[in-house]
Amino acid sequence: SDHMENICGYLMKYTNLVTGWQYRYFVLNNDAGLLEYFVNEQSRFLKPRGTLQLAGAVISPSDEDSHTFTVNAASGEQYKLRATDAKERQHWVSRLQICTQHHTEAIGKNNPPLKSRSFSLASQGSANSPGVQRRPSQNAVSFFNVGHHRLPTGKRVPIMQPDHLVDVREMMSQAEGQQRDLIRSIECLPASGHLTSLDQDLLMLKATSMATMNCLNDCFHILQLQHASQQKGSLPAGTTISWLEPKISLANHFKNGAAQNFPAEINKPASVREEQSIAEPCQLTREPEEINPDEELEDICDDKEDDLGAVEEQRSVILHLLSQLKLGMDLTRVVLPTFILEKRSLLEMYADFMSHPDLFVAITNGSSPEERMIRFVEYYLTSFHEGRKGAIAKKPYNPIIGETFHCSWRMPKSNVATDAGTNSSAHSPSEQVTLPKDPEGRAEPDYYTVKFVAEQVSHHPPVSGFYAECVERNMCVNAHVWTKSKFLGMSIGVTMVGEGVLHLLEHGEEYTFSLPCAYARSILTVPWVELGGKVNINCAKTGYSASINFHTKPFYGGKLHRVTGEVKQNMTNTVVCRVQGEWNSVLEFTYSNGETKYVDLTKLSVTRKRVRPLEKQGPFESRRLWQHVTESLRDGDIDKATEHKRALEERQRNEERLRAETETPWCTKYFLKDGDGWVYHKPLWKTVSAAQTQQTDSN
Repeated sequence: SDHMENICGYLMKYTNLVTGWQYRYFVLNNDAGLLEYFVNEQSRFLKPRGTLQLAGAVISPSDEDSHTFTVNAASGEQYKLRATDAKERQHWVSRLQICTQHHTEAIGKNNPPLKSRSFSLASQGSANSPGVQRRPSQNAVSFFNVGHHRLPTGKRVPIMQPDHLVDVREMMSQAEGQQRDLIRSIECLPASGHLTSLDQDLLMLKATSMATMNCLNDCFHILQLQHASQQKGSLPAGTTISWLEPKISLANHFKNGAAQNFPAEINKPASVREEQSIAEPCQLTREPEEINPDEELEDICDDKEDDLGAVEEQRSVILHLLSQLKLGMDLTRVVLPTFILEKRSLLEMYADFMSHPDLFVAITNGSSPEERMIRFVEYYLTSFHEGRKGAIAKKPYNPIIGETFHCSWRMPKSNVATDAGTNSSAHSPSEQVTLPKDPEGRAEPDYYTVKFVAEQVSHHPPVSGFYAECVERNMCVNAHVWTKSKFLGMSIGVTMVGEGVLHLLEHGEEYTFSLPCAYARSILTVPWVELGGKVNINCAKTGYSASINFHTKPFYGGKLHRVTGEVKQNMTNTVVCRVQGEWNSVLEFTYSNGETKYVDLTKLSVTRKRVRPLEKQGPFESRRLWQHVTESLRDGDIDKATEHKRALEERQRNEERLRAETETPWCTKYFLKDGDGWVYHKPLWKTVSAAQTQQTDSN
């Protein structure tokens, strides 16, 4: 084929931080399925400086620029390469991908099947390993009893009876157990020798067996839906049959040789049975609950995510996961390994936006629209760094639909910045709003309270709503976020789709804002997080706006976590403030009068949130809902954490399936649908409006 031509030429190869990029002469050997490189063209007939086997490799164009791409071999070795321009990169990438596909497919066609080899999988592992104690006659093919059955011609396919579905479920359960046996046996093989766990045939067998079981589970679900429709006469209106997320999570299969237990239902821990048996959320009370801040205690939980070793230990899991992903693939339905999880829910992570509540409350104290916009920008840029609990990038738990998180912050009034020369509580009579007084006549506290509530309002797509308010300062913020994750080669991108609105009721101002994208970089080594993209903040009433750019690091050179922005008056197009620096380090604000202000985020005091004890939380509050997963992760028991996590996710799938079959809509607890967004059911602007009406009527 013309497309299988051998190509050669110079490319830049990234070596290390010291030597950086170097020109090397590369040769694509299609016949052998090899990518070789030499110091220069003259030395191409000597021994190559490096060689990569392309069978099973992943060729990934870089998402950073149009010249760079990576070649990730099945062995884990990686080449970072750069062409002279986008056209040359495309030429190399397309030829490499064709060669890779050809030799990957040839593995199954040209090599003998496992059953004809002169070895036994069971003999390769330890005799004491439960994963390899199988009958000698068993092999990968007999595990599944693969056979082809032809239906007699002219006979109708009988309608599936309920007992037949039970039989199918039983057979599938047996097949899943046998497949797990197979995976354990492969993983128990030695890392070197005649047969290893990295054998190309075995890697292919692992991938295809997992894909087969996932596909069978999806087909079984379709059979269940069809059976339900036969009971009713037809499918419910609006019902769709679609492929579901994988039922077998990678974390259950690839533990680098660690034998795993898959206990029967009766042997499951009580906590797992409890997670699976919690009633349908809509059948619980869905009435909004008023959380008393006095019941909340200062949070003493401090889960720092600093375990860098887990990534290297689980590298084979990541490699296998990457081999199944495609560029641009939506990761919403991909089951990720448990060891990469952060010990908290995404809903709780959103609460970290309020880790500096003194800066949040101080916004409304600005004496002019210009100053209030600048204060909001300062608060906004300082709200991201506390969201990271360590140097390594880990993923918070995906919230279960109906999950909620409540907390609050208290800060002394003396700690909140006021406008120079003014009293923070001095406002014109027209701006004052008197809320209902404490019926018990208690003295006014000397602190401000900021209350926060978040709820997972949708599962597909995954949408979260969160709301925070400070009643004493007549200000609140409402936001909804749809997290869209995509695979980008050697990184994962998360787009935060949605909008937030800050309401300063004393001034009648609304500030709309968006959120930047987040990226998990270097997912094959030590993952780290950076933010990227442009966000805008606007206040329609005052005509002030801010434009903020989160800069991603260039592939070579440049600074990490850089951010720049400017605040301007739209009517005059006058820039009144510029900001630059790093969003997790030092920010520099330069004002139109020439003054400069520095904000060192590493020295900013963080106000600890206040959370109710677990025993006072409802069953769908984040910490109580995920408590067993979190405890297992703290203890380093990944298998147990995976079991608890799977129980929660399976319950959510069953509930979603039941709602679809019974045409029961999901009912949220704290947030109401408003156009394309979600709004808190009892926002402060409604409370204040009602208070104003009451004052007018009494007068």
